[in-house]
Amino acid sequence: MSTATLINLVRNGGFQVRRRAALRSRFLQDEKRPAAACSISTCERRASRFDPDGSGRPTTWDTFGIWDNRIDEPILLPPSIKYGKPIPKVSLSNVGCASHIGKRKENEDRFDYAQLTEDILYFAVYDGHGGAAAADFCDKYMEKYIKEFLAEEENLENALSKAFLEIDKAYERHANLSADATLLSSGTTATVALLRDGIELVVASVGDSRALLCRKGKPMKLTIDHTPERKEEKERIKKCGGFVSWNSLGQPHVNGRLAMTRSIGDLDLKNSGVIAQPETKRVQVKEGLVYRDSSTWTAQVFDAV
Repeated sequence: MSTATLINLVRNGGFQVRRRAALRSRFLQDEKRPAAACSISTCERRASRFDPDGSGRPTTWDTFGIWDNRIDEPILLPPSIKYGKPIPKVSLSNVGCASHIGKRKENEDRFDYAQLTEDILYFAVYDGHGGAAAADFCDKYMEKYIKEFLAEEENLENALSKAFLEIDKAYERHANLSADATLLSSGTTATVALLRDGIELVVASVGDSRALLCRKGKPMKLTIDHTPERKEEKERIKKCGGFVSWNSLGQPHVNGRLAMTRSIGDLDLKNSGVIAQPETKRVQVKEGLVYRDSSTWTAQVFDAV
């Protein structure tokens, strides 16, 4: 934002403040004026929805239930200087999560969020199937693997891709050493987002869990489902010796079992072309200035994941 633009915003903001102050002063003067003498019959006011107590003053409507998405957080100075605009710090206290078990007997969904480094936040969703073993494994260890690769890799997309492949290998070792044979058929989707400097957002995904970005009130897809309906995915499955069949609802499945072509786990389908290599997407989160009071300008995040 140019200096001239910022000065213009401040001037306009100051004008609005002076205008509000003038109106407030006028209102207070009107309140202090003595009421005109009148008879009892004319002074008795009837209550209405705009004057419930008969005082003659308008009703002050409650604002309960109105969503306020402004972020009242400090500005990150180094990223703001780097990108040339104010960037607010995203606090994990503003992050919310919810999960619904649906019709299943066991909830196999897992989610997590954390401060990985001083400038990187981590958000993840794992939708398990065939048991919660794979989802639990990712929920427990994905953060660890990402940290290891971030220590040697500046590129967030590369770090996420390496972490996905490494945790899939680690789960295979874990399942092969376990006496529980069901771990071999357990799998999970994985959708992981890293936010660096409050502005650089990178998402990696396998399976059909989705990440969306709300931009100017409209949804923007950050992931594409990995299903046998995608031509390139179907071709890989067939090339690896697998097959695609459709159930009674017309839904395609790999080897008649799995509705996705990429996942972590599902070890019995690895030789049929089901892989853990994620697709990644990088976007820049948008912010802007929002006028707050007579002396403060703060940044508001326009996007929401």
